Amino acid sequence: MSVSPLALLRWQFDLTWSLFEYHLERLDAEDFLWEPAAHCWSVRQGVDGAWVPDWADTEPDPVPVPTIGWLTWHVGWWWTVAMHHLRGVPAPDRTAVVWPGPGEPSVAWLRGLRTDWLGLLDQLGERDLDRTATFPWPDGTDHTVTHAIGWVNAELMKNVAEIGQLRLMRVARTDPAPPIRQ
Repeated sequence: MSVSPLALLRWQFDLTWSLFEYHLERLDAEDFLWEPAAHCWSVRQGVDGAWVPDWADTEPDPVPVPTIGWLTWHVGWWWTVAMHHLRGVPAPDRTAVVWPGPGEPSVAWLRGLRTDWLGLLDQLGERDLDRTATFPWPDGTDHTVTHAIGWVNAELMKNVAEIGQLRLMRVARTDPAPPIRQ
């Protein structure tokens, strides 16, 4: 049986999203802002009430441990930009992608981005896969729409794993210690 490249990319995305749903269904609002380390990136409310992600134009060393809130903002940011690029429309500036807040607002936002992404994939045809992609690579590369969709799948999988691990760590820290087995 032969599978088209677009069908394979869609299957890979659906598999990754199913893993994400496992965690999205279990996230509590408190999970989003839990800081697992002293050196941490999060999202913080500004004086106007808007959520602002921690950011540095040059990646710090050591890299800060992100919160689930920061990771969900990050997913929303890069996914929004990727979709704009694939549609051929100007992408918003990083600061224009506003995190909606902890809990259900962020979960609903991410699910909405998924719906938008699936709509975009449904609009693409096999012939579109060989077009040059302008994101996330600098101008002048020879990466295609196929590469960009594969990158979205890989980036999402990485972020899903990070969010899942943070959620599991937070739950483990709040649960009573299990009995020691001898």
